[in-house]
Amino acid sequence: MELYYSPKFIKSFRKLSTDIKILAEKKEKIFVKNPRDPRLRTHKLHGDFAGFLAFSVNKNYRIIFDFLGENIVRFYDIGTHEIYK
Repeated sequence: MELYYSPKFIKSFRKLSTDIKILAEKKEKIFVKNPRDPRLRTHKLHGDFAGFLAFSVNKNYRIIFDFLGENIVRFYDIGTHEIYK
């Protein structure tokens, strides 16, 4: 699987605490093996984010992503539920 990181994702990631960054990296490894792993709680988004999906880093943080191809994924943003606004 090829992963790409949008400039928005990179900017948001840099602002996170070290603990959340480490957890996000662990979840990314799970994601690469299986984007539908139940531990990620992957789900489709609606409204302004129709066409995107998200998975949980923890109870409060999510990563928004989309598929650019069969095995090509772009991480669009990371953060709390505020990223949906």
